[in-house]
Amino acid sequence: MSDEPAEDRDVEGPAEPREDPDEHRPTATDASEPESGSDAETSEHDGADDPNLETDGEGVVSDRHNPEPTYPDPDDDIGGISTPPDDEEMPLADHIEEMVLRLAVVLLFGAGGTAIGLLWASDAIQFVWFNVFPAGGDAPPPHVYNPLELWLTRIKISSLLGIMVALPAFIYECYLFMRPGLYPNERKYYLAAVPTSVVLGALGMVFSYLLVLPILFEYFTYYAEASADIQYALGDTFNLIITLTGFLAIVFQIPLFIMLAIMLGVTTRRWLAQKRLYFWAAFAALAFAFTLDPTGMAPILVAVTMILLFEGTLFILKWVGRE
Repeated sequence: MSDEPAEDRDVEGPAEPREDPDEHRPTATDASEPESGSDAETSEHDGADDPNLETDGEGVVSDRHNPEPTYPDPDDDIGGISTPPDDEEMPLADHIEEMVLRLAVVLLFGAGGTAIGLLWASDAIQFVWFNVFPAGGDAPPPHVYNPLELWLTRIKISSLLGIMVALPAFIYECYLFMRPGLYPNERKYYLAAVPTSVVLGALGMVFSYLLVLPILFEYFTYYAEASADIQYALGDTFNLIITLTGFLAIVFQIPLFIMLAIMLGVTTRRWLAQKRLYFWAAFAALAFAFTLDPTGMAPILVAVTMILLFEGTLFILKWVGRE
């Protein structure tokens, strides 16, 4: 044994390996070799090191500092679709205000026409009454069963003039309201289609006054005169006249609706011809639903008119070669 004290004795443990600073230095060969692991792992580590990115454990999700998506300018062409040249973004309140002002103009024209019509309402009632009945001067006189029936009838008959005056104003105001959102070719089409609609509506009213109403009241007189004294109420009779005349004005829009559908590519003449029975059934249902006549004569006349307009339009389209 050694006599040297323990504190002076050097105690040496196992030698610790020392790292060579050049050992892990990448070489050109290492840089050229692909790193081990999938791309998802690389993206995960890169995303975890960058504090500006969010990850879901598998890859980068989004940039924390740019959460807002960007949208293209609404005036730019997107996918071949462009906006009309005069179309501008407007707040909803401005649109509502413009619409209300334009409707006020239409109502002003209608009220003016109705006020003018009241001056000749009594003459108009007599003229219509003695022309829709087939007996002419021997037509049964109107009867009033309500104190306000005459005045209400005068307002109704004069309102027809108000509607006729307000209709062009309504069409023009609608055009001004929609004009910024229309393309130039659509504006031309609108200006061409709307007068056509007005003309067709006028033809429907004339058709009702000259043909449908005389046939209808002749039928009423024929089946009632053998069993009762005929006394037509003024208000109820004019309710039927006005309702039937207005409904036929709408019915005469059928040719225009068919042409619009075919020109826009919604349907074809061949398909309409194949489904004609369904349309006939729909016409009959509409006629019986909106024509106030429990005898069934008025709905039959209206349904026949609708079917003739439908078939006549299909015939003209076939004649001009439009399939």
